[in-house]
Amino acid sequence: LEAFTRHVKLVSFARRAGLAAQAIAEIKVQDGDLLMRLLALAALAVALTAPAFAQTTTLQEVTTKGIVLSAQGMDIDVTYKPDGTFTAMDGQVTGKWRIDGEKLCTSSNFEPAESCSAYPAGKKSGDSFDVTGAAGTATIKIK
Repeated sequence: LEAFTRHVKLVSFARRAGLAAQAIAEIKVQDGDLLMRLLALAALAVALTAPAFAQTTTLQEVTTKGIVLSAQGMDIDVTYKPDGTFTAMDGQVTGKWRIDGEKLCTSSNFEPAESCSAYPAGKKSGDSFDVTGAAGTATIKIK
């Protein structure tokens, strides 16, 4: 699934790059106005890259909205803070988090050794999915 997602992103990038090359080729140099050419190229670059940056990733959704982690018959509310810390179980569990590519890495007072789990792409608030980590499989629901 990760390889397919990367392939789709690569194809999308290639298409945008092809459109950029075509648009650049169509820009006509009139009266040697270099400033106008540069402004046109800058506007084109912004237009082509803005949609890619505007998309929110699963991990951005998870770390800004929080999750409910369901495992072994328990539902655990997890809140992530922008400073790279998180709390769970009404503050009984505290720890640190960081994003490493498509993985969320955490360490806590309950599990001091950092562990990283891959999250699926394209998930948003309200979505549920399974994640497998060192402790087994859990169902994650983004708040």
